[in-house]
Amino acid sequence: MRGESIVYSMEIGEKILEVKDLKVWFPVSQSFIDNLRGKAKLFVHAVDGVSFEVHEKETFCLVGESGCGKTTTGKAILRLVPVTGGSVKFKPSKSVLKDLEERGIEPDSDGTVDLVSVPLKKFKPLRRDLQIVYQDPYGSMNPRYRIRDVIGEAIDVHKAASTREEKEEMIIKVLEKVKLTPATDFIDRYPHQLSGGQRQRVAIARAIILNPRLVIADEPVSMLDVSIRAEILELFNELKKDIGLSYIFITHDLAVARYVCNRIAVMYLGKIVEMGDAREIIADPMHPYTKALVAAIPDPNPENRKKIREVPIIGEVPNAINIPPGCRFHPRCVYYNRAAKGEGDARLAEKCPRDQPPFKEVKPGRRVACWLYE
Repeated sequence: MRGESIVYSMEIGEKILEVKDLKVWFPVSQSFIDNLRGKAKLFVHAVDGVSFEVHEKETFCLVGESGCGKTTTGKAILRLVPVTGGSVKFKPSKSVLKDLEERGIEPDSDGTVDLVSVPLKKFKPLRRDLQIVYQDPYGSMNPRYRIRDVIGEAIDVHKAASTREEKEEMIIKVLEKVKLTPATDFIDRYPHQLSGGQRQRVAIARAIILNPRLVIADEPVSMLDVSIRAEILELFNELKKDIGLSYIFITHDLAVARYVCNRIAVMYLGKIVEMGDAREIIADPMHPYTKALVAAIPDPNPENRKKIREVPIIGEVPNAINIPPGCRFHPRCVYYNRAAKGEGDARLAEKCPRDQPPFKEVKPGRRVACWLYE
């Protein structure tokens, strides 16, 4: 597959991000009567104890259905939503670290900073190292801004250019880097004058204009035509190779994850249920939920398309307010449901609805949270 060699031939560098037990709970609004009666507060458990690492020049994927918490995880890392608990240790570049020290933020002995503990009013220098590419390439831009203003805003906010000519040169170079050439044909256009793929290239240019260390790509190709997706994914790979970017790539499409990612973390209802090498997970999924996602990947083989592929999953995603006890996937798991009917492993019928499975390493580099692998 085109681009695959780029993903796996690059040497992964040092650890730049470590997320530990990250939690994001959103309070549910209650009526005046409920508050008066002292009714217990309810929370949406959007992210409920997520842990992972990202290394330099690595593309780390968060995969799962809509509502599983993957986008909220990305926004929590960037402090775009309030964080309920946990830590996010990030290793900034030297220039950003210097600016943080001037603002009274002392790094740890290993040069990392806990993003959760940094006050938002002092967070500005970290924005240079942490950027995001949103899903909707039109809704994420001011329609009244020309492309030079969309990209140049970050330069102005962080005072990255000392003269107007230097700013113009930076904008033209980054447009050429994302393959919008000649740049002079695009720089004075408005977003509505570009195609969806061109707008997403502008969004990528805006994200990389300040040379960040980590870019969070939130479903960056889901709103694009199929013919354009491969070009944008190839661009992500090329940028990683050329300027040493690291990505947290958020997607619901395992076929896309297979193409662009080094490692995959599969999320379900606020938790990671399986994590490991991208190729290994898709070739040999272990968690029942991952098996369901892999079974749903369209098969290009005409012979296989004639068959109806059984998707091993039952029902809909439960409400994130009322999380099922024990393994939160058990109401939809075929293995548990078979065991509950007396047709499978009796241990599962007892443990799955009662105890939460540990997220354990079942083989080198592969972690799974499932009682099947006790």
